[in-house]
Amino acid sequence: MSNDHFDDDDLPQAPQGALALQTVAMPSDTNPRGDVFAGWLLSQMDLAAAITAVKIARGRVATVAVSGMTFLAPVHVGAVVSCYTDVVDVGRSSLRIYVEVWISHKHTFEPVKVTEGEFVFVALDDNGKTRRLPDKT
Repeated sequence: MSNDHFDDDDLPQAPQGALALQTVAMPSDTNPRGDVFAGWLLSQMDLAAAITAVKIARGRVATVAVSGMTFLAPVHVGAVVSCYTDVVDVGRSSLRIYVEVWISHKHTFEPVKVTEGEFVFVALDDNGKTRRLPDKT
């Protein structure tokens, strides 16, 4: 799922995963052409994935890798940016989380998938050292 890349005709019409974060793209988040900076969008995705990772880790986590980033469409000012997360893998101390970002089209209000990517987190103890993830309960 997480490494699937879709042709335009094959794009899903609904998000995969659970809504983890929702925000509004503001003018301060844009480049001179009026589109949202990719870095701002990446930071929103990282926050969404971290929210999911913290719930599973039941504590502190750190992002250690980002991969598979694909930008599919620009994000306009005023767009409601919705980040959906899906846990791909849980290891001894790490988590791999797939993130999709969707907005509503500016004119048609149809859902539009604008980007996707995978984030890897490691659970940390109070001293910043890697720790084992809690057992599932």
